[in-house]
Amino acid sequence: MNNEKLNHLRHSAAHLFAAAVMELWPDTKITIGPAIENGFYYDADYGNIKLSEEDFPKIEQKMHELVKNWTGFERIEVSEKEARERFQNNPYKLELIDEIVGKGEPITLYKSGDFVDLCRGGHDLSPKDDLKHFKLMKLAGAYWRGEEKNKMLTRVYGTAFFTQKELEDYLWQMEEAKKRDHKKLGKELSLFTFSPVVGPGLPLFMPKGYKLRKRILDYLDSVKEEFGYQFVVTPHIARSELYKISKHWQKYDAMMPPLVVEDDEYTMKPMNCPHHFQIYLAEPKSYRDLPLRMGENAVVYRYEKSGEINGLFRVRALTQDDSHWFVPHELLGQEINHAIHLIERIYKDFGLPKFYARISVRDPKNPDKYIGNPKIWDFAEAELLNAVKEKNIPYAIGEGEAAFYGPKIDFMIKDSLGREWQLTTLQLDFNQPENFNLTYTASDGTQKRPAVLHIAVLGSVERFMAIILEHFGGNLPTWLAPIQVMLLPIADRHAEYAQKVAEMLKEEGIRVEVDNSPERLQAKIRNATLQKIPFMGIIGDKEIEGEALSIRKRSGEDLGSIGIKEFSTLLKEEIDKKIV
Repeated sequence: MNNEKLNHLRHSAAHLFAAAVMELWPDTKITIGPAIENGFYYDADYGNIKLSEEDFPKIEQKMHELVKNWTGFERIEVSEKEARERFQNNPYKLELIDEIVGKGEPITLYKSGDFVDLCRGGHDLSPKDDLKHFKLMKLAGAYWRGEEKNKMLTRVYGTAFFTQKELEDYLWQMEEAKKRDHKKLGKELSLFTFSPVVGPGLPLFMPKGYKLRKRILDYLDSVKEEFGYQFVVTPHIARSELYKISKHWQKYDAMMPPLVVEDDEYTMKPMNCPHHFQIYLAEPKSYRDLPLRMGENAVVYRYEKSGEINGLFRVRALTQDDSHWFVPHELLGQEINHAIHLIERIYKDFGLPKFYARISVRDPKNPDKYIGNPKIWDFAEAELLNAVKEKNIPYAIGEGEAAFYGPKIDFMIKDSLGREWQLTTLQLDFNQPENFNLTYTASDGTQKRPAVLHIAVLGSVERFMAIILEHFGGNLPTWLAPIQVMLLPIADRHAEYAQKVAEMLKEEGIRVEVDNSPERLQAKIRNATLQKIPFMGIIGDKEIEGEALSIRKRSGEDLGSIGIKEFSTLLKEEIDKKIV
């Protein structure tokens, strides 16, 4: 599907929504209604009307009635005076008109049927025929222009597609996503929690959540060691001066507010690179030391607005599986390929083999957003593009999406519901080595600057946990599951033997627990199934006599009686192969 056409359809649906609202509640002050990923929204001030989702069917019915007379969108260019007269009772539109006039742009209205709205354009050419398959999704509050000092408006989200099947598929996806919501699963599986006393966006990991998080990080470290990493540890805060040298202080808008210690200004680190550069500078380097692949699983802190915080997807304290590769320029192609090989290996083990690359480059219209020599930028962007082409990885170009100090590749995956996520960021940086005067002694005895590859394979570990929880619907692969086996003694007399079996399995590195509750066996099976534990080992008189377990999977599949040693071998094989 052509994204531009779909965006035009959805923007047209926003107009249609506003038209229906004005028919139903004429005193409403409508504002803006853009197309967004997966749909559209429209913000409005409904005055004393308390709009709710119960009103959606009535609005949708009116939308279906109105669109029958919408044969197209007529562009009408008007003077400032005409625009102000038309929207004289709508302060939000008047503010937009002020902005348009200030920029010296033409003021344009678009008319469909009897509805006219202030708009720059971008509409479906035949709404009467195309705009039939839409759905209003949810309602939320939104400050006008996103500023907390402004009035809170009512935002209605919706979606639209060209066919009924596409709409139905999307609605199914959304319903399935609700069942898999990681916030819901996190509570049900006792993985993490949030406390209003601790603060928003600051997750607290419970014992099982700790086990999952630790398993992910231990796995990453073991694979990275195979790829030649050296690991470091850096503090959570630094003097603000460090980030002024890196230019984050001047260019990065998610810095936490500064804090004062003994009359010196500090800040909580938003990223690790400036700290890692100080470790690089601690000892002289030669060409024999490079490439140097420095890694750290570190918590960093970002100033995210409270309205943008969302479970583990968007937090204020996040763990980066961060790394910085210090590379001679002539080895860049080799090292980027090495990094991509690492990424492919990790994705495969997590059951995420399909991905594409999004190469983020400069916005040629806004050169002041970036630091460094434009020729160096040309070289860096070409290196990333060539590496992706050589590996035959599907790619797209994201113009204007580069960080202020270098271009990057974002590796995009699709989950089991077909939703797209950005995981790895691989960023090529020639500018920070200049800022921090990073050098090494080349083979000819001269001093040269390395390039730096910033690589976070999973990005935010918290966000990755949310993604895989929803991807697997909480049914994590055995190698990742916090508890891999739950032993279920049928009666009290079987508890001692169950504990012995648990110790045997623990010695083999298997994460196992025993349910010694007074519940009946069926209740124990139900509880373990709800906890999405991969295997249950039922123990009764026959199992003790035969030194076996009656094995049942969380799917309900009954594997029958299996000897303890045989079960341990089978389980370890599944874990080692990372079967998903």
